[in-house]
Amino acid sequence: MAPAGTVTFPSGVRVPAMGQGTWRMGDDPARRAEELAALRLGLDLGLTVIDTAEMYGDGAAEELVGEAVRGRREQAFLVSKVVPSHADRKGTAAACHASLRRLGTDRIDLYLLHWRGDVPLHETVEALEALVTDGSVGAWGVSNLGADDLADLPDGARPETDQVLYNLARRGPEHDLFPLLRELSVPVMAYSPVEQGRLLDHPALRTVAAAHGASPAQVALAWVLRLDDIIAIPKASTTAHVEENHAALGLRLTDDDLHALDAAFPPPVGKQPLDVL
Repeated sequence: MAPAGTVTFPSGVRVPAMGQGTWRMGDDPARRAEELAALRLGLDLGLTVIDTAEMYGDGAAEELVGEAVRGRREQAFLVSKVVPSHADRKGTAAACHASLRRLGTDRIDLYLLHWRGDVPLHETVEALEALVTDGSVGAWGVSNLGADDLADLPDGARPETDQVLYNLARRGPEHDLFPLLRELSVPVMAYSPVEQGRLLDHPALRTVAAAHGASPAQVALAWVLRLDDIIAIPKASTTAHVEENHAALGLRLTDDDLHALDAAFPPPVGKQPLDVL
């Protein structure tokens, strides 16, 4: 079992249970210095998993990440993604090498299929495994794939992770996807763990937060991190927000807290379509 506060991938690589998301970062030049400072502070605090994608700002987020990790690349665990329209044999390789150039590195630690498209999964997996073989990618995984999609992966193919939308308001994966991933010993990456801030005014969340002297965002993050096989990747564009997120690692919710949150945000009672943003 991995030490508290870390998650282990099938490959044996261990990473912190909280990382940093970058969706919609890098788009505004006026905010670039602040965003770079946020990502670098995250690295200083041990939030070394940085998640990005070729789709984010048409590569602008990857360029921002590349600048943030310049001179300290080995401290970071870089995750990026290929869009489905690029996910055939040639397109995956081309997309990966374009991402490598924007990131300013020769290796993406974890490369994901962003969501399922028209290219057969076996072809995408072959392309991803070829990138692992040539050293461009440390390992491959998937994103936004439900349990039925995972069943369509080639025999013997096991992703390092499935990155999905998961938070108090989006609990559908608990019913069928999470049990399947646990059987495979594949951890989850949870994006938008505070539902892009839409959860933060909920009375139940605010009540629990007040009892702990914490913020609602910290409670929402601590709730996701209650599971020992999940990596949360909240986005933080300011250093203050990074510090707030990081502090959630020390927040332990009580059984009463969890019961109250279950009452306000009930767990799924049946299979649900996988939510995406």
